[in-house]
Amino acid sequence: MHRAAVLVPVAALAQLASAGLYPGITPDNHTCALVDPVLSCSCDAEPGEVADTCCTETYGGLLVATQFWSTFTGRESKGQIYPKDSWTIHGLWPDFCDGSYTQYCDLSRQYDPQPAPNTTDGTPHGTPVPPYKGEAIDNWFEPYGKLDLLAYMNKFWVNQYNPNWVFWAHEFSKHATCYSTFQKECYGPKAAEHADLFEFFETVITFQRTLPTFEWLSQADIKPSNKTRYTLCDMQQALTDGFGLAPFLGCSGPRYNETAAGEGSLDNGRTELNEVWYYYNVYGRPQSAHGKKLAADASGGQLTTCAEAKGAIWYYERAEGSER
Repeated sequence: MHRAAVLVPVAALAQLASAGLYPGITPDNHTCALVDPVLSCSCDAEPGEVADTCCTETYGGLLVATQFWSTFTGRESKGQIYPKDSWTIHGLWPDFCDGSYTQYCDLSRQYDPQPAPNTTDGTPHGTPVPPYKGEAIDNWFEPYGKLDLLAYMNKFWVNQYNPNWVFWAHEFSKHATCYSTFQKECYGPKAAEHADLFEFFETVITFQRTLPTFEWLSQADIKPSNKTRYTLCDMQQALTDGFGLAPFLGCSGPRYNETAAGEGSLDNGRTELNEVWYYYNVYGRPQSAHGKKLAADASGGQLTTCAEAKGAIWYYERAEGSER
């Protein structure tokens, strides 16, 4: 699912893209253990107010931990399949505090071979995001002793149609570069190459491991089925019970009033469950995973794109051979 962006001005994006979020920041003296954590999106989390933008998220302070439910990868013959009884990772997005967002904030860290959108502001007049043409980033894990991380990501952060690393590179380049706390200078003058990239992936996983969407739905007897349709409010209640606040549920597929069951209805929500988004503010660095949970509509966002009619939603089983 792609969102329609509400973006900062083009001139500002051009500067951000060429120089990182806060040009002029030095790589020295970012010891966050010495800095009291500040809650993102609070009055104290402005760039001019905090002691160090590397230690408090001052740019993308509304974090969105997102997950996918897909039924096939298109690469089953290559062994790229989904984990059984688990949703898969989409990402961890740094939205602005009002729910708008930007993307591709530092083109010096652009590893996405298929930028989407292909300009920094999503318009034909924006700064172009050049496709990455280097080696596959999954080759970077072994030299830095990260094969355990690579194995986990290959199991739980699974792409559709393309190799997994393409998805990971997209999420890092489009989103991680728009956090103040993942700015490259935050890692010091002698940081290991790709330290920011690996720490972003680990941070995404830290949040995602606390969000057992499949389990929460199953506890309400909502399980993948090609025979039974479910009702949105039951799904929302199951996930609200699990998370503590209402997440966003995303659906694809036909609109309900385009189906035989919904003929004549005014309900134009979609009918195939495929995504969940969980919202947070965060104390200090997102890397610490000290989040404050939020309802999906707390910053003016919506709760769903799914149909609300009784029994309108399919939560399809995965295709044979698409999970293990």
